Amino acid sequence: MLDIDYLAESTTKRQISKDGLYRLVENCDIKSLVSLAGRIRSHYRQGPITYSRKVFINLLNLCRDFCSYCTYKKQPNQYGLSMLNPDQVLSIAEVGRRYRCTEALIVTGESPEQKYTEARAWLRSHGCDSTIEYVDKVSKMILKNTGLLPHTNAGNLGREELSLLRETNVSMGCMLESSSERLSERGMAHEFAPSKNPKARRRILEYAGQLRIPMTTGLLLGIGETFDEVIDSLFVLREIHEKYGNIQEIIIQNFVSKPDTVMRNMPGPPLDYFVQAVALARIILPDMNIQVPPNLNPRNYSKFIDCGINDWGGISPVTIDYVNPESPWPKIQEVIAITQQAGYVLRARLPIYPEYINEKPGFINENLRENIHVLSGSDGLVREDYLN
Repeated sequence: MLDIDYLAESTTKRQISKDGLYRLVENCDIKSLVSLAGRIRSHYRQGPITYSRKVFINLLNLCRDFCSYCTYKKQPNQYGLSMLNPDQVLSIAEVGRRYRCTEALIVTGESPEQKYTEARAWLRSHGCDSTIEYVDKVSKMILKNTGLLPHTNAGNLGREELSLLRETNVSMGCMLESSSERLSERGMAHEFAPSKNPKARRRILEYAGQLRIPMTTGLLLGIGETFDEVIDSLFVLREIHEKYGNIQEIIIQNFVSKPDTVMRNMPGPPLDYFVQAVALARIILPDMNIQVPPNLNPRNYSKFIDCGINDWGGISPVTIDYVNPESPWPKIQEVIAITQQAGYVLRARLPIYPEYINEKPGFINENLRENIHVLSGSDGLVREDYLN
């Protein structure tokens, strides 16, 4: 076995190479990897474990893509279709404000106007030619009327679209899912989802880096990838962050099968496999904010604190997770208790992390700074008196 004390000290001084990581995996059992990840987290992330108190605004769930595991996408006239008008958006955001949320998570299918005449007509009825124009419109309304901070997930966006949303969104999200192009081959999870091609996903993260937009991204595990591909994907994300500094958070997400999908009979990743991947994410990216969604791991999410995570992601006291509607978020009081049992304090954060508020200049659009200031304390986290 390798000397964990030596490794922990070494990894806090320099980043591990890919060759070094493979030697580590070959010579350490999972328990040792988890111990190492926890010690690295304690060095780089000594503060509380965080979460974002949010409302989920399911803006428009038509989508040009087809993913083998997705139930978010709907067809025109299908039950569950969501096409929210501005009044409906504001109504949801206002309820979120009353429940002391700070994040308005705006989620849409990818460029549905390119596939559906219904989407094009609906967008025109609201004075917009594209979904992203409409996202910008409702983001401005949310900021003005509720003070909640928009964070948009809308799939692959072009540089101009990202630049537009930077005016109204404090951060954005785009999951890499995997750097493996093999998953786009016939019979694989992304066969009919060209926007999930890793080159396309990498491009949006790089555009966002050039525009200095804080981004949430991450991996989806259990969709047919190999463990080598997990490692490759984490090193891709590290490379982008080293170049641009704009990846604020990495989600390590486990696949959960859904009925009425092509992958309905595919099991999620084995727990040991997932635990090892979470620990390696911390070892490869020692100072990164790393999250595991608790609603996708309802029986064992406390385990991931030991693996080196420092965030639980968005949790809503108001709305469901429309991407994973079968997986309800835990009550915030439960998450507080679980976190305290592990020896940590739970604090609410904004959809932009404290370091991008206090330490990294240029990542906040100046017209959003006052909105952030109203909600945050000197530590960049949500003011405690706002939550009371």
